[in-house]
Amino acid sequence: MSWLAIFYRLIVRPLVRDPLRTSLTALAVSLGVSVVVAIDLASQSSVGEFRTSMEMLTGEVDLEITAIGGIDEGVYGDLARLPYPLLFSPRVEGFGSVVGRGEAVPIFGLDLIGDETLPRSPTSERDGDIRFTFDRNSAFVGDRLGLDRGDTLQLRIDDTIQEFIVGGRLAGEGFLGAAGGNLVILDIATAQRALGKTGRLTRIQVRTPDDNVEHWRQIIAEALPAGTAITRVGSAAEGNRKMLGAFGWNLRVLSGLSLIVGALLIYNTIAVSVVRRRGEIGVLRALGASRHQVRWAFLAEAAFFGTLGTAIGLALGRVLAEGAVMAMSMTVQTLYVSGEASAIHITGWRLIVAAVAGLGVALLAAWQPASEAARVAPSEAMARGRKDYQSGVDAGRGLRWATLLALIALGCAFAPAVQGLPIGGYAATLFLLSASALATPFIVQSGSRWSGGIIERLTGVAGMLAARSIAGSLSRTSILVAALSTAIAMMVSIAIMVGSFRETVAVWMESQFQADLYMRAAGRNGAQRFALFDADVAETVANIPGVAAVERFRGYGIQYDGRPATLGLSDVAQHPERSGVRFLNGGDTRAILTALSQRDTVIVSEPFARKHDAWSGDQVTLPLQDRAVPFEVVGVFYEYANESGSIIGDRDRLMRYLPEAALSSLAIYVDPAFDEDAVRQTIIDASANRELLVVPNRALQEAAMRIFDRTFTITYALEVVAVFVAVLGMAGALLALVIDRKREFSVLRFLGASGPQIRKMILVESGLLGMLSIVLGVVVGGLLSLILIYVINVQSFGWTIQFHWPIAMLLGALGLVYVSSVLAGLYPARVAAQLNPIEAVHEE
Repeated sequence: MSWLAIFYRLIVRPLVRDPLRTSLTALAVSLGVSVVVAIDLASQSSVGEFRTSMEMLTGEVDLEITAIGGIDEGVYGDLARLPYPLLFSPRVEGFGSVVGRGEAVPIFGLDLIGDETLPRSPTSERDGDIRFTFDRNSAFVGDRLGLDRGDTLQLRIDDTIQEFIVGGRLAGEGFLGAAGGNLVILDIATAQRALGKTGRLTRIQVRTPDDNVEHWRQIIAEALPAGTAITRVGSAAEGNRKMLGAFGWNLRVLSGLSLIVGALLIYNTIAVSVVRRRGEIGVLRALGASRHQVRWAFLAEAAFFGTLGTAIGLALGRVLAEGAVMAMSMTVQTLYVSGEASAIHITGWRLIVAAVAGLGVALLAAWQPASEAARVAPSEAMARGRKDYQSGVDAGRGLRWATLLALIALGCAFAPAVQGLPIGGYAATLFLLSASALATPFIVQSGSRWSGGIIERLTGVAGMLAARSIAGSLSRTSILVAALSTAIAMMVSIAIMVGSFRETVAVWMESQFQADLYMRAAGRNGAQRFALFDADVAETVANIPGVAAVERFRGYGIQYDGRPATLGLSDVAQHPERSGVRFLNGGDTRAILTALSQRDTVIVSEPFARKHDAWSGDQVTLPLQDRAVPFEVVGVFYEYANESGSIIGDRDRLMRYLPEAALSSLAIYVDPAFDEDAVRQTIIDASANRELLVVPNRALQEAAMRIFDRTFTITYALEVVAVFVAVLGMAGALLALVIDRKREFSVLRFLGASGPQIRKMILVESGLLGMLSIVLGVVVGGLLSLILIYVINVQSFGWTIQFHWPIAMLLGALGLVYVSSVLAGLYPARVAAQLNPIEAVHEE
């Protein structure tokens, strides 16, 4: 007998005969594939290839010189006089926002006349060459700003609005043109004046004459002040990529959840196909079909679903990726680095990922049931209940294997991170989910038997038959429960983790932000960038009636040991009694903070301490202007606003080494005897000539929590998709079970059961399957949440989160899942109720 004939009889005809079941299975797989593809594409765009705005205009250079607080421009003059064939490119960099649009744009100040590393023609032909048409009042803009030559450009820079005349629009694919979508280029002197950096440079880039870059780096380093750092170009980007790695991997692992659920549904689909067609398999084997032919026929069915799911999932994933990029980029810009994501490209590698995600997982999931079909002897094929009977016998053995895998998961949870990635945590998650799947037959068998009496009292004989039917169809119902419980477990674990994180952040903000009002420049802030305003504002505000005290803060985005971090200059030591800083190791908060103003000491955040192994008593060395200064760490504090980590020192003491007095923010304490709103309005009136925001404490916290919720939007979306895939699979599998049990329903009808009773029986089954899935999912989800909170989160981000049950969220989500599982049984129940018993018995 030919393989094609076997394939047609065993696979094609049943697929055509059950179009709804076929469509549901294909849709479930395609959704799983689309999520994986979307997250992979979005991660590549938003994380894998994310370039900070300050790295856009790197050009063909090899080294860059930086320093906290900037570089004295005299250093550039000293370097230019070195007797070596080196080319130096001075840069002044900052941020502004377009007035009326609120869009943040990077600002670059370049030496457009003397810099030999710049290209000759980055503008459109009618605008001419930037190096010969530029003047001190001109600004060249990227295409995305939509401005033409001669237009007026208004930029909000820190706390002022400044106007420029557009000298031309950047165009083309060259060095400047490639980055020309969203940026502003000024002459370096104009940029220094506009950004408040007169006499200072942000960085100096170096082009070496040959490939011996390390040799030239050492020569240049000898000519630099002690407080400057010289590194290879791209080292900062590499540090950002390392930091973003855990973020991207966590999303990829989470997206694989939908694929795991899809794999379980493929397994169930093929297993049901094998059970339903055991008679046909026996007949075909008796007629000469080989084991390999039967196995490959069922694998071909899986390949069909995998291929169809991959094709649909690839197209849908490309669409979903657009939304995912927006959500992920927003998170990256808020928490990590400033910049914009690259374009989405479906490359050959992306196609391979999609194929492995869809076709590969489908074939892998189908191998065991297909092999079981191949092993069926013709004489055994007619024994319809053998598979379910054997599943019941093997349930205890599955529980023992599940216990072993759970113990392995426990061991993996204690494994250290590997290059900053929580590999042990990922493995623990996989082993725990596998243990749950292996234990499911025992749980379904025990749960259905235990609940049978209760259900019979509540729903009558139909409920009793439903409970027994679930135990009797264990090989199929256990897979359904495994798929849905896996999705529920991940939903519960993520909900607990996010809820715990949210509660921890809310409590932290309540204690951390003690001031009544907060002032900052209206220019956009974000990760690694701080809008500034003049330090004189603090004195003005302090003298306003009703202001009890002010606390100044200045932030710098720095690189420490090749990774991004924040250096903060604070007045916290001046008002220790007002501080809400909480330290990991306890200790006397007042004594720790007071020490900051007495000697060169700092406190560091928990993420910084974990990433750099810098704890109380250790030293951190900071390159400050022209000196490398060692500071003793006197405390490690909780922080949830900055994943890259923070170093906080006393402002007055650090100002001995840093030249700039400008501020990033001002905490304002209002005298309780005065009305807070009136004082706030007085402060606003006193600074009316500046672009400043004065925000009440409560509004600040509410805005922070909105950002927090927005950050986890994509996480919730992934969970919804996973549960939806599982519910779809349940609907398809219940329909298959109904069709497979036609003889059973026919016998019940002959014995007097009515159509409504049959319908009730199926709905009770779907409800009981949903309830068993929820119970198992909550237990496994609770265990997974411990791994997420205390292993994956700590190793990936360095945050200590306090465990919290988000009861309201869980009850709402689980209630919706239960209702969905019952609704999934409506159509199969209708089909079962409408079966003609005479036709069904006649077919037998």
